[in-house]
Amino acid sequence: MSKRNGFLYIALFAIWSKSYLVQRLGFALPVSGWKQELMMLVNPMPSVLAIALVCMLVFRSRLLSGLAAAAFASSALLFADLVFYRFFNDFLTLPVLLLSDHMSDLWESVFELLQPGDLLVFADGVAISALSLSVRPKVAPWTKLKMAAALAFAGALLSLNYSMAESARPDLLTRAFDRQIMVRSIGAYNYHLYDAVVSARIGSRKALAGQPDFAAASRYFASLPPDGGDPETFGIARGRNVFLVSLESLQSFMLDRFIDGREATPFLNRLRRESFAFDNFYHQTAQGKTSDAEFLIDTSLYPLPTGAVFFTHAQNEYRSLPKMLKRHDFTPVAFHANGPSFWNRAHMYDTLGYERFYAAGDYAIDRTNRIGWGLNDVSFFRQTVAMASRLPQPFYAKLITLTNHYPFELDEANRLVPEYTSKSKTLNRYVPTVRYLDAAVEAFFEEVKKAGLYERSMFVLYGDHYGISTKHNKAMAQLLGKERITPFDTAQLQRVPLIIHIPGVEGRAMPTVSGQIDIYPTLLHLLGIEPPDRFYFGTNLFASGRPEFVVFRDGSFATDKLVYTKNACYDKATGAPAALGACDPYKQAALDRLTTSDSIVYGDLLRFDAAAPARKL
Repeated sequence: MSKRNGFLYIALFAIWSKSYLVQRLGFALPVSGWKQELMMLVNPMPSVLAIALVCMLVFRSRLLSGLAAAAFASSALLFADLVFYRFFNDFLTLPVLLLSDHMSDLWESVFELLQPGDLLVFADGVAISALSLSVRPKVAPWTKLKMAAALAFAGALLSLNYSMAESARPDLLTRAFDRQIMVRSIGAYNYHLYDAVVSARIGSRKALAGQPDFAAASRYFASLPPDGGDPETFGIARGRNVFLVSLESLQSFMLDRFIDGREATPFLNRLRRESFAFDNFYHQTAQGKTSDAEFLIDTSLYPLPTGAVFFTHAQNEYRSLPKMLKRHDFTPVAFHANGPSFWNRAHMYDTLGYERFYAAGDYAIDRTNRIGWGLNDVSFFRQTVAMASRLPQPFYAKLITLTNHYPFELDEANRLVPEYTSKSKTLNRYVPTVRYLDAAVEAFFEEVKKAGLYERSMFVLYGDHYGISTKHNKAMAQLLGKERITPFDTAQLQRVPLIIHIPGVEGRAMPTVSGQIDIYPTLLHLLGIEPPDRFYFGTNLFASGRPEFVVFRDGSFATDKLVYTKNACYDKATGAPAALGACDPYKQAALDRLTTSDSIVYGDLLRFDAAAPARKL
């Protein structure tokens, strides 16, 4: 090692060490076996060598300043990933970064996620800067020969890394459903480079899409089995108002659960016994979370693998539920006491065909009725019913709750049950906010009855996404009375409530395997509306012989007998690994669904649909 460049090698080693330690320890990625350990060790190296070469070419005479800048820039990226991962159990993507206008709404959650040790991510940059100013070591760019050798070595390492990753997960880059596996396999820096390339390709896909792509999607839907019906339930809610209520972060494991002798969801438990209650209903959201759930329900298409459709593709044409209902004299409206720009809802709701969006400015919000992210659910429901009662009927009203949102804050005055006791503050606080949500829904039904709307309405209540991530598995195991949470358990924990309550109609338990994508055709069926053709992925939940099959955004899936997740197949009855090859018949079907849906969204293919109404200018 040249004495003149000793500091250069120390600086590069510091950047590599930081990158490896954050990936290995900060993200807590699932790693098993020496091959995966080696991949984690190797994958930052090509990026660090590339950083060194860029610094030498750009800064040359100010190489020390370049190294310090590179250290801080790489730290900032890893720090952003680290905080984002704690909340979403996922990694940043370019479409999500473009949501920076909405970050003011997220600051409270961000500060909750920060930990004192996070500052160590910037230790290499601080050390390089301090030593540069105090010791003033001499460094010089490599010769052209050395730079060529470094470039070749980086390429060899990258090739080795990719070969190992492909052997562990074939088609890694073409089937990038799981970002955890991506980062574990190729590293955070290479993942973000890959994401940037993919995002650029997304923009080009719409420009290159044409009528033949729409025809291909049409042929796919024509190949699906007919979405059958049930004469006994067809039209049983005909002409009624529809209240579609999003139950923020509510997972099914809280239903029928007693904690310290107290019922966590007493009203929802009673309501389920009087309604059509779906026990095997899963959320299918990705990074868009609540907005993804809305997209699934209103279009019966899948959300995107990265970013949120509400933001990235709000200009598209969609065959949406609000548009369909509007053609049958419904008034489609949305109620959400948040800013109209959050998740680009004001724009997307107009695209989907909602006639009015009642947002934060339409509600009376002050310090007496705020909890966590905004207006508390009790006040939200009360004010919403007052506004809904003045709407032309029948109406389709989407209501999005807020209180049961991370970080699950609740003051003593609104706490109906004590916090749970575990080592997870998040799970501890989740229990009383769920109980509050249950009480708020009960108050909502009372308000609807007072307004004279109850007998003339249908109520559809659904959980939008998970509230407790896998970061809290130890506490979840304690709550559920398990030794540990397995990948199978994690998949089953993605079940969320779906309750369809029609006053005067006797309900029943509905065990069918289903997901949010199925709500679209189900509501049309209950309202007595026949869709003009099949251009949606969901299936009517009341159809006899419907396929017991639900696909998740990451390519996982569940049937009535199997669960496929994290490249493993499980027997649903036992939670143990299933027979070899048991899941194989469903893998291609799951992939076909996701790729076809992606082609529709990325290419804005419905703009080529001659049957679609003209787009508003």
